[in-house]
Amino acid sequence: MNPLPPMQRRGFIEHVGLSLGSMGLMGLGGLSLRAQAQVPQAPQALGHNKVELFAHRGASALRPEHTLAAYVLAIRQGADYIEPDLVSTKDGVLVARHENNLTETTDVATRSEFADKKTKKTIDGLTEEGWFVEDFKFDELKKLRAIERLGTVRTWNNPYNGMYQIPSFEEIIELVAAESAAIGRPIGLVPEIKHSTYHQSIGLKMEDRFMDVLRAHPYLKTAPLEIQSFEVSNLKYLREKLGHAKNLRIMQLVSFGPGPAGMPGDAYVSKSGLTYEQMLTPKGLKDIAKYADVVAPNNRMVIPLGADQRLTTPTRLVADAHEAGLKVHTWTFRPENRFLAAEFRNNAGENSRNEAGSVAEMLTYIKAGIDGFFSDDSALGRQAIEASMVNAVKG
Repeated sequence: MNPLPPMQRRGFIEHVGLSLGSMGLMGLGGLSLRAQAQVPQAPQALGHNKVELFAHRGASALRPEHTLAAYVLAIRQGADYIEPDLVSTKDGVLVARHENNLTETTDVATRSEFADKKTKKTIDGLTEEGWFVEDFKFDELKKLRAIERLGTVRTWNNPYNGMYQIPSFEEIIELVAAESAAIGRPIGLVPEIKHSTYHQSIGLKMEDRFMDVLRAHPYLKTAPLEIQSFEVSNLKYLREKLGHAKNLRIMQLVSFGPGPAGMPGDAYVSKSGLTYEQMLTPKGLKDIAKYADVVAPNNRMVIPLGADQRLTTPTRLVADAHEAGLKVHTWTFRPENRFLAAEFRNNAGENSRNEAGSVAEMLTYIKAGIDGFFSDDSALGRQAIEASMVNAVKG
């Protein structure tokens, strides 16, 4: 099923421009869907040595995450890639949500017609309550509207609550293809397959459907594509099926924490005992390199925070990953004081945007040797990358 029929490029751009522009996308910081001459020209992905910029859920610092508005803005800010996190509807349509629980990112709690869908579930060892994507058909899901997840922090995003639908993966690809043609540079996609083992357990295996969508869109035959997951078995499966195309990379996400948070979801379910800590040893990284091209740790796994919340000495993770033949793409830089290491904060308040501090923090990590990073604000990420290039020339 293809929820969005193919459109002519011009027609699609006009459709997006009118719908998103009327909702306040145009005019933000001088960015306009028609102001193409002002758009930063990001380097072409996969074929250069420059640090790459991944728009974390779109421009999520400035628009509700995983909406077409957030993706368009991130592209216009100069992102190399935009990120759709993918989960599945009841009828097998892949849609963009960071998790399958809709409670924090949509207005589902206000929709009386869906009150009976509220439930409790245990996913990858963690029990939560709410409304879940897999209990909705795609046409039902389209009745919901996105809201800002961090509403008490990013209060400037709250006026956009209720404006945007939840997009399908197909709709996002159509958007990216149209924007790429309009801007004149390739725009990559970095989709994350969420909760793969869980979805398979309820009869919604995502990987085959995902590959069907890829094959249906000519844009993705050449556009940069980096597929990510916190699980292992699905990435191995995708590598086996998709091979080593020039435009394709496989990204192994890793995290830290006790219990389920500290191991891949498939490892937790199978009780294999594999942890992310083991995967980040020199031997573990060499094992990752057998099926993946990139390891993607939390920023603080590259340069940890000390007890005073200031950055400490970089770990060996970047060096060990490079030795194993892996690139390192880290997550996630956010521009508000509360998310910055202490030395980069200012006195404007913990929820205030601190652009200079955010750029300075990203520069510190770039100097530590990372190959790319996820940012909630691609304009600031682009500033940091350009500044690092200037600094490199100066020596």
